[in-house]
Amino acid sequence: MGTLYLVATPIGNLEDITLRALRVLRECALIASEDTRTTRRLLDHFGIQTPLLSYFEHNKLTRLEQVLIALQSGDVALVSEAGTPLLSDPGYELVQAVLERGIPVMPVPGPSALLAALSVSGLPTDRFMYLGFLPRRSPERRRTLSEVAGLRATLVCFEAPHRLVAALADACAVLGGERRCAIGRELTKLHEEVWRGTLAGAYAEWQARPPRGEFTLVIAGAPAEAAWDVERVRAALAELRAAGISRSEAARQVARRSGWARRALYGLWPDEPATDTQQINQGQELSV
Repeated sequence: MGTLYLVATPIGNLEDITLRALRVLRECALIASEDTRTTRRLLDHFGIQTPLLSYFEHNKLTRLEQVLIALQSGDVALVSEAGTPLLSDPGYELVQAVLERGIPVMPVPGPSALLAALSVSGLPTDRFMYLGFLPRRSPERRRTLSEVAGLRATLVCFEAPHRLVAALADACAVLGGERRCAIGRELTKLHEEVWRGTLAGAYAEWQARPPRGEFTLVIAGAPAEAAWDVERVRAALAELRAAGISRSEAARQVARRSGWARRALYGLWPDEPATDTQQINQGQELSV
């Protein structure tokens, strides 16, 4: 019986691979790879000839049995396209299946865009929440951000370049443009950059120049603030209503953030704006 190794690989600079990772990749019987082209370039660079098996999001279930069979007679290494496996990458189902069969699973730690961005952000690292990739559509993205808006923990997420500006706009609207943030771009690569400032500043920055490369967003947690008064509660509810969030969900979120009882918040839900016809009718009633 073999061992399944979860091997972290470089997110850019090939020198970041560990000696242990090289040994495991060289000695194992099979490497299950999210992107065999990227992994082959890595293996060729270090002269490693281990057989590769494609294992990515759309074939992970059909390939699972092949990996389990290979583990009966030798070790298997699981690698993602870059960084640490299972962090926004396939592998969860494989690990679960391997553990259910009593097969050992061992990490080979190393590069991670998540931890690299967090460590250089200049923001608190004692508590953080990893959000993975933010939802593609704005309503779902705002809903996700609203759910974590009151957390004191630092927030970390990945974002595609073509959605970065829209994501920053939603973050400003939901979290507030004054929140501090750090934007990691192309970490450990030739054009590596870490931009630091506020969400509003980041939105202006990336509106002014086309986003290119891979981005990791690190956003400060909610600040410690004074007790919520009625006006602040009304404003929070109105903001969530404008984001398309239902009254019950908005009340739940604001109750968690403010300490108010949820039942008390229902009566503060913003009324529907009056239509032109309603305003005319109201004017006629007042004139009678």
